[in-house]
Amino acid sequence: MEVIKVFLMAMTPIGELRLAIPMALTVYQMEPILAYIVSVSGNILAVFLILVFLGFISRWLSSHFYFFNRFFNWLFSKTRENHSLKMEKYGVYALPLFVAIPLPITGGWTASLVAFVFGVPFRKSFPLISLGVFIAGIIVLLSVNTGIAINQYFGWQVLIGAFLTLIIIHLIYKRIKKHERKNISSY
Repeated sequence: MEVIKVFLMAMTPIGELRLAIPMALTVYQMEPILAYIVSVSGNILAVFLILVFLGFISRWLSSHFYFFNRFFNWLFSKTRENHSLKMEKYGVYALPLFVAIPLPITGGWTASLVAFVFGVPFRKSFPLISLGVFIAGIIVLLSVNTGIAINQYFGWQVLIGAFLTLIIIHLIYKRIKKHERKNISSY
């Protein structure tokens, strides 16, 4: 039963591997390899279904319901706006890079949407997105196992301290980058 739950969690649009693997390892106490295989399989199935059926579903809903017509127009224009520079710079190879970095709003669902919006054919997009899912699964698995080991050997306080330190470093990095962009644009 836990395997099915993890598989379905990996298919969700927001959770994907970032939810499924930690739940499998911490809550359901699965073996890491099993957690990886089940999670990646669920996420890849979701990618497959999106790539195969999104065009049909969006056309049918848009032609039958005004709300969905507006929703898909908004969603597709927002996707083009947010990802056109990356697609121009990297082409279809942006897809696995986009998926492989397990951050919020990156993953198989978004990459499938990007592939659909930019007209990347299935035979190119599916293998590239799947490659990104495999890499993201490894990154999430290693991160969660590291967190479990830190918690086990040093306690949850050290784990929270390490997490807060990473957040502070990230915020400082973003601020420096923003300052650099501001200085460059002022010339």
